[in-house]
Amino acid sequence: MIVDSAVYRSGNRIPVDCAPGDYHDLRQQVTGKDDFVWVGLHEPSEAELEDVAIAFGLHPLAVEDALNAHQRPKLERYEENVFLILKTLWYVDATDQVETGEINVFIGPDFVVTVRHGEGGGLQEARKWLEGREHILANGPFAVVYAVCDQIVDHYELVANELEVDVDEVEASVFSAERTRDSARIYVLKRELAEMRRAVLPLRGPLDRFAGGAERGVHRDAAPYFRDVADHLARVAETVDNLDTLLSTAFDAHIAQISVQQNDDMRRISALVGLIAAPTVIGSIYGMNFDHMPELHWFLGYPFALLLMVASSLTVWIISRRAGWL
Repeated sequence: MIVDSAVYRSGNRIPVDCAPGDYHDLRQQVTGKDDFVWVGLHEPSEAELEDVAIAFGLHPLAVEDALNAHQRPKLERYEENVFLILKTLWYVDATDQVETGEINVFIGPDFVVTVRHGEGGGLQEARKWLEGREHILANGPFAVVYAVCDQIVDHYELVANELEVDVDEVEASVFSAERTRDSARIYVLKRELAEMRRAVLPLRGPLDRFAGGAERGVHRDAAPYFRDVADHLARVAETVDNLDTLLSTAFDAHIAQISVQQNDDMRRISALVGLIAAPTVIGSIYGMNFDHMPELHWFLGYPFALLLMVASSLTVWIISRRAGWL
């Protein structure tokens, strides 16, 4: 469905005398050199997207990608038009999961069409922010691209901050004195970091092209804004790499601690076996039914056997304590 549509002239939204979904008449309102249209769609049907494609002359391959979604971030040029795919991310704290969506952006000389998939990544906030900054909006369609990229990368930073908190919790749990089972959570977090990396890393190329002025149509005054977004994206990418390294280290430490704990358990078991084995040997010898045995008819034989059992167990206990097994 259509979320919003507007015509902008010299950085200001102007009133139009047509229905929001009448794309042909909407585009006819673009009469000035710096005028452009911004149409925002959310999970449109094939028929809705086809109407937009006809009105703005969108390439069928780009339309197919925007309709199917689940694409990797990329930048494609089709003659005078540019097609940009961005992944949106938001964090679900209850499950330690990073949910993903997608925004497809069609950029032409006098129009911008954004097609959003998923629950997150609403662009009303970006539109409102941009409409309050005439000097940025005056840079044309790529000002919208900047606002969309800036909002998405800001959300990337929020997700990275949430993941940092989770990784800190995992580290504290792994190195605590208690026995913990952190391997499952470490796996989940590494999987979410991989999902985040698939959204962040491919976006660096398009932003570098916008920031460096390599993409035709980007106003030179807009380049510094794209450089700022690219810098934030690089910071997010570094955070993702660092968190992944920390999780790998935490997992290795977790496995090492499990091995140490198992060795400690075996030592305790060995010490306990020693405590039981020595009296058992003595008792089994003196419990044999033979007539001719040393001290068999000795008056102090029974208490002597008991004393010998206690002494042997005490000896094993002292040795185990000094060795740190008990």
